[in-house]
Amino acid sequence: MRGRWDHGDELFSFVRLEERVPADHPLRAIRALADEVLASLSGRLEMLYARVGRPSIPPEMLLRATLLQAFFSIRSECMLMEQINYNLLFRWFVGLSMD
Repeated sequence: MRGRWDHGDELFSFVRLEERVPADHPLRAIRALADEVLASLSGRLEMLYARVGRPSIPPEMLLRATLLQAFFSIRSECMLMEQINYNLLFRWFVGLSMD
């Protein structure tokens, strides 16, 4: 079953993660382009997942994380997860909350 991306804001955060990323950061343009491409692929991605079962990690998040791995030359998935765990810029790009 395909997981869904929840765009919900955080309940107890005073500053949104979006506001912590500088307006002129290069990843903003890349994320906008990635969002556009992933939106066009949504139908195809939907066909790859079963209708029943436990929800997966949304494929959009996985693909964004893979882009970060390539852009920043992160040599393993383990190191990528470590970076995503504490780097707010990476969390924002992938679509995760601060928590």
